[in-house]
Amino acid sequence: MSTLINDIKLRKIINSRGEETVEVEVYLSSGSVGRFSAPSGASVGKYEAKALPDGGVDEGIKYVEDEVKPKLIGNDALNQRKLDQLLKEVDGTENFSKMGGNFSISLSIAFAKAVAEETDKPFYEHLSDEIGYNPLLPLPLGNIIEGGEHAGEGATEIQEFLTLPLDPDSVKEAVLANARVHQEAGKILSERKRDFSGGKGDEGGWVAPLNTEEALNVLEKAKNRVENRFNLNIGIGLDLAASEMWDGSVYRYRRDLDKREKDQIDFIESLTQEYDLKYIEDPLDQDAFDGFSDLNSELGNSTLICGDDLFTTNKTRIKKGIKNKSANSILIKPNQIGTLTGTVEAIEMGKENNYKLVVSHRSGETSDNSISHIGVACTEVIKTGAVGGERVSKLNELIRIEEKTNIEVSNLRC
Repeated sequence: MSTLINDIKLRKIINSRGEETVEVEVYLSSGSVGRFSAPSGASVGKYEAKALPDGGVDEGIKYVEDEVKPKLIGNDALNQRKLDQLLKEVDGTENFSKMGGNFSISLSIAFAKAVAEETDKPFYEHLSDEIGYNPLLPLPLGNIIEGGEHAGEGATEIQEFLTLPLDPDSVKEAVLANARVHQEAGKILSERKRDFSGGKGDEGGWVAPLNTEEALNVLEKAKNRVENRFNLNIGIGLDLAASEMWDGSVYRYRRDLDKREKDQIDFIESLTQEYDLKYIEDPLDQDAFDGFSDLNSELGNSTLICGDDLFTTNKTRIKKGIKNKSANSILIKPNQIGTLTGTVEAIEMGKENNYKLVVSHRSGETSDNSISHIGVACTEVIKTGAVGGERVSKLNELIRIEEKTNIEVSNLRC
């Protein structure tokens, strides 16, 4: 076995929004190859790694070719932590602003996938072996109706209306359940809204001129149809992406009244009571640790209160959230922190403190399915849409893993 890095290739590709991004291939001296292509977000937390340098993908490719690649060639890809530290040292900034977090995470995960191929293991098995967790098939969190930064004006301000199958017999059953709810929601919107054109947002969810309660009513009716037909238990969730609504004093709503922090908390509590919400992501601004704590205190016993922009997959911010009891679950987005080591550190901190973990796609995705493997290795839930080629590439990979193994489905109770 030879795991020395022999070559690195970078190419400019496009993501699901037609934007430029990067794909990296790491070649070992044995001939084994690891490949990863980086996604990009629309609602981006201010504490996450900078996706691209100021000059975009072309500048990033030149920087990596000139400054990074020569320092990586000849290193042992088995030493993930050393390589990731080298990436940070070469870039020299807190947020990978010279190289771009999309480049650093693509290199980092490609190192690990090359080693996985060399050792003849699926990526999830390599990762599980390295960090010592028993693999589980994560429950899929499906995006059914979209608003906010994913949908443009006219849609609801809340970014995502989600479904989460809670006790499926298989991951395939859960994936199909979300797809069926998506189909039913489209039928209901067509029946109710003459101005519904069948449009979809960045992540494949339906986009329609709805306020919050209207969207939740559509989602509830759609999921009830699927529950009754297939004898399932499906929870409802929201990703509010509230930092995008916060103007420094109130949360701005086009179709509802503006809300101060206390009003926002009361609003979310009332929605949870009425619709039995099982998952709430970023209900408040990314700096509102105390407000998150108040909400978690009220709802956290029966609902996942998940921090995305609050934590940005960053162990320093996660540590602060744990101290404040600001949430009970963490969204894991590898390109927010820029390395696989940083991602694993965030996961480990969450697990040590009994937080539930949700690995997530980004709105501007590629067909890369690596987060499916991270989910199997480390997390209880995977958030990667319900439909759309770049989304189902991850979901279908979970189905394939299930078919080939005896790995159990995550037993999430909330």
